[in-house]
Amino acid sequence: MDNRLLDLFLQLLRSGLWQKSSIALDQKLTFQEWTQIYQLACIHTVEGIIYDSFSFLDEAQLPPHTLRMQWTVRVDQIERHNAKMNAVIAKQQQIFTRSGLKPILQKGQGVAACYAKPEHRVCGDIDWYFENNGYAQARELLKQKKHPFKDTAGFSLDYDFNGIAIEHHKLLFDIRSPLKYKYLNDLQDKYRNKKQSQLINGVPVTILAPELHILQVNIHILKHMISFGIGFRQICDAARLYNRYNGKIDKQALYEMYNKVGILKWIHLLHQILEKYIGLIKEDIPFEYPADTQSNWMLNEIWQGGNFGYYDDRFVNGKTIKTISVHPDGAKRLWNNFKRYYPYAPQEAVFFPIIKLYSKFIGIDRD
Repeated sequence: MDNRLLDLFLQLLRSGLWQKSSIALDQKLTFQEWTQIYQLACIHTVEGIIYDSFSFLDEAQLPPHTLRMQWTVRVDQIERHNAKMNAVIAKQQQIFTRSGLKPILQKGQGVAACYAKPEHRVCGDIDWYFENNGYAQARELLKQKKHPFKDTAGFSLDYDFNGIAIEHHKLLFDIRSPLKYKYLNDLQDKYRNKKQSQLINGVPVTILAPELHILQVNIHILKHMISFGIGFRQICDAARLYNRYNGKIDKQALYEMYNKVGILKWIHLLHQILEKYIGLIKEDIPFEYPADTQSNWMLNEIWQGGNFGYYDDRFVNGKTIKTISVHPDGAKRLWNNFKRYYPYAPQEAVFFPIIKLYSKFIGIDRD
């Protein structure tokens, strides 16, 4: 791990994320270093966030003009994509509700609203969950409209809508241990009347209650860490959610949720990374983590893996077995992550590969 490059990257990331000057460059960055930071920003899908740090740099500290122009074009593309996504969300929300469905927007633009500049958060797709077991009804609606879709592993389906990737999910949370399903269903019932409404292009869209919103996003992060990795964008999501919802959540209830779904030890690691490296202030962290928490190894995994682990150069020459994963050395990486995360979320580490295979070969919908 290049400690100097990581330090520079995190300084810029914190500055853009929190919209403040927190950069202490000991010397002017070279063109090569700026190029590396740009490439890493894209790998971690935080190029819009780091771009926002430029407002807090002196003229001499800014990237070279040609790279700055390239970066500006990229951020303009992000803004256009987000505008298109918002239009699709509003359109689909209206289609679903007219059909009697009760959609809940997951992650994505619901999280982006917690950012200082939502339009600069990279968002890959739109994720929907449907209340009252509406997944099957939504699937049938797609069939009636002859809209092509693909059933996928993980109890989901995906398709394209006006050039935007859409996913529907049967499960609200990415918890893989079936021993926790009843508790999660009870949580949904308990917080059913505490859901939030967010205006997107003038259309009210439902998102989860603050506690469940945080729980869902952090569980999603863990799922990807147990599989092939995740980048800094999702870690920034967790930070912005805690910041936005501080004072609006029941902190003890959130602690109990983490504990009962069996991920509290891992949450302590995440919280330390958010405070120590991402710049989340201590007051925004809902409860203290143990003094002996050591999260450096997990920071390294985030740094090395990039967005969903697609850019981990430790495995670039590994063999790809598509029945396991599109990632090189998929089996080896799954085994390594099982060993890493078992001490912190044992049931999730055990059940992840089991449920993944079940959902791919047995539990997938077939007409």
